[in-house]
Amino acid sequence: MRSSLCVAALLTGLLSTSAIGQTASTMSSGTVPIGDGVFVKKATISDMYEIAAGHMAETKATSADVKTFANRMITDHTKSSDELKSILSKKGHTPAPPPFDPAHKAMLNKLRNASAQDFDALYVQEQIQAHQEAVMLFTSEQQSGTDSDIKNFAAKTLPVIQQHLSMAQQLPKGGAAH
Repeated sequence: MRSSLCVAALLTGLLSTSAIGQTASTMSSGTVPIGDGVFVKKATISDMYEIAAGHMAETKATSADVKTFANRMITDHTKSSDELKSILSKKGHTPAPPPFDPAHKAMLNKLRNASAQDFDALYVQEQIQAHQEAVMLFTSEQQSGTDSDIKNFAAKTLPVIQQHLSMAQQLPKGGAAH
C-alpha cells in the first residue's frame, strides 16, 4: 500500500505540468484518448484499489482460489505501482496521492461491508469489472499516449491486466469453492 501511495504522491505534479500533452481526438477503435496525466491518475487509483481489495480478500475470502488470486493482485499491482513511480520519478514528478474516486471508494466499501457468505462472489464481480475498465484504460493510453515512457508502460502492462481479467473470469462466482 505504501508503494501505491508513493506513486499516487507523484501524480499531482504530473497532472499539474503541461509537459505531458493531451489529445482530444477520438480514435478509430472507439476509445477516447484521455491524456497521459489522466491515465496516470486512473492507473494509480486502479492499483491502489487492487492492492486494498486484495488485502481484504486475503482475510475475508473463503475460497482458496480467491485468496490466491488476491495475493497475485497485490503482488502484480504493487509491481505496476513501483514501475509507474519510477517513470514519474525520472521525470522529476513528486505529486501527492490522489484520493480514491467515488466508484472505487464505493467498491471498497461494498467489500468491507460484505458478509463472509457474500464476499467471494462480490470480490470476483468487482475484479471482473475493474479489470475490464483497466483494459480499456491501458488500451487507450497504448494507442494514444503522447509521453513515450508512459505509453510504453501501458503497452507493457496491458497483457498482465488482460491475464488478470481472464483469471478473474475463471474464478468461482457463486461463493466458496475450496
